[in-house]
Amino acid sequence: MRRSSEETKAVILGAARERFAADGYERATIRAIAGDARIDPAMVMRYFGSKERLFAAACAFDLALPAPGAMPRERVGELLVAHFLERWESDEALQILLRTGVTNPSAAERMREIFAAQLVPLAAELSGDPESAPRRAGLVTTQVLGLALCRFVLEIPPVVAMGREEVVRWVGPSVQRYLLDPA
Repeated sequence: MRRSSEETKAVILGAARERFAADGYERATIRAIAGDARIDPAMVMRYFGSKERLFAAACAFDLALPAPGAMPRERVGELLVAHFLERWESDEALQILLRTGVTNPSAAERMREIFAAQLVPLAAELSGDPESAPRRAGLVTTQVLGLALCRFVLEIPPVVAMGREEVVRWVGPSVQRYLLDPA
């Protein structure tokens, strides 16, 4: 069965996401990814050029942050924590980046780029203070990445056992403070 170029890329990316999630960046190989996708390794290289570029494509994602004006100001922290929980649970690219970012400098850089590009503008708009926005976004990032690491990767039992609403109640006020309290 012949696939279109877009279908082939999608199959490769799906296989890459699964392989990077299972094996990590260092142990995942182009040959293994190609085998999972049931294609020749040369095709992976044709479409992506290198393992690094394949990884970047497999981990490309939009945080899909809600618009600041769409959130009641007094619930911003809660809504963002709930949003991030939903994203972590539904998008394996985020979990791949998290797992790999802990040990791979390229993955860590990719994570920094994504969070800075998408969270800093939100922090600037919400706080009305562009100068403190990188610091605010960085602190929010510590909360959501720390939560994701403990809940989805390390699977710390008390954190895993918490319901979504309970997590939101505990973590939301910290995110709220980071974004809206005076610097």
